[in-house]
Amino acid sequence: MKGLRCENVYKVFGREAAKATRMLQQGASRDELPDGVTVAVNDVSFEVKAGEIFVVMGLSGSGKSTLLRTLNALGPATGGKIFIGDDEITAMKGKAMRELRGSSMSMVFQHFALLPHRTVIDNAAYPLEIAGVKKEERLKRAAESLKTTGLEGWENNYPSELSGGMQQRVGLARALTADAPILLMDEAFSALDPLIRRDMQELLLEIQEVKRRTIIFITHDLNEAMFVGNRIAVMRNGSVDQIGTAEEILTNPASEYVERFVQDVDRSRVITASSIMVKPRSRLYRGDGPNVILRKLEETDSVGGWVTDGGSRFLYGSIYADEIIAALRKNPHLNSIDDLIHPSHPGVGPDTPLNQVVAPAANEQATIPVVSDDNRLLGVIPNVTLLRALGQDDEGMAVDLSAASAATPSSATSTTATNETEGVAEQSEVSTNDIEEDK
Repeated sequence: MKGLRCENVYKVFGREAAKATRMLQQGASRDELPDGVTVAVNDVSFEVKAGEIFVVMGLSGSGKSTLLRTLNALGPATGGKIFIGDDEITAMKGKAMRELRGSSMSMVFQHFALLPHRTVIDNAAYPLEIAGVKKEERLKRAAESLKTTGLEGWENNYPSELSGGMQQRVGLARALTADAPILLMDEAFSALDPLIRRDMQELLLEIQEVKRRTIIFITHDLNEAMFVGNRIAVMRNGSVDQIGTAEEILTNPASEYVERFVQDVDRSRVITASSIMVKPRSRLYRGDGPNVILRKLEETDSVGGWVTDGGSRFLYGSIYADEIIAALRKNPHLNSIDDLIHPSHPGVGPDTPLNQVVAPAANEQATIPVVSDDNRLLGVIPNVTLLRALGQDDEGMAVDLSAASAATPSSATSTTATNETEGVAEQSEVSTNDIEEDK
């Protein structure tokens, strides 16, 4: 895999583009530039890690597509440096530049750019044909790419016989067939209907799980950017206002422009459980006796809590004060809580978006456990914390009871909940390592 790096990149159009670029590099404002020049990309720097989906987003005219074309030198930068891996493409000319572009980068276009007189499989194999790969080999690789993009059985059809979504799948298959480590996607799904667009977004993420390409994805759709991107660069007037994860941009916008941009975003699809989980107020351990558990619950004025292992924090389930009291009445000498633990729980993973936390939280005044892949308790989410994060009250909250919990199979087995009331004072973010054992 290869990464990509931009250092102070400029792209200026016009007869005096070179002069205008030098003036910008020396600190001149746009108003001081010669007449007849247009600044499309202005002093942009970022680094895309190998295997990352890096989204560049902004409104029409922000410079995002022009920036993309500087990366593969289809529209060469007028200033700055661009590195593909360790190779500086901005320092290359002619054959060397074309070879680097051909071996390292593929592109998916907004309007498909298929050859109408060629079949689906011939379109998918076209990059290998240009590279001189033998027909048998290129058709074999193209067929594999078409299978990956869900077009098996359509190899001998023509583009005109396919829907828009299917044509874009051919475009994606063509890029995959080239087997380049870097994939440039210029508004690739923008021309598709909303449902087909979401299908393509999900397909891209599924392919990325297996292929692990470095992807630069251009879009004007903030929800799309937050759905597919590992990180996002927000562009305005040719410059980058902010770079960060979807959650960082949503919760900590760097400028008034970015803040306005994200104000209508569905926060529940972006903010994750790990951002709002808090430490459990009651530390209940499996080795505690029933009277110890009751005392801990009394100290925090809780009617129940989550039982974990004292060392590993492995989550065994929930326990309730009223059930402990009833058991002690029957057997005053009871010294174990094993038979009182409810082993199933509605745990969610730390990366679960809040819209998938709502369903398990809707049961009662529930505290939702946040668990790791190996079922260790990382923190809990009280309902009041969830509601505050969503920015709604109980009556105004639209509860999607069909939303599935994103817990691991070992943890998400039912919707058993506790009525433990958590203190709002502990609503600071908790990382995986923040929960200290205080036996």
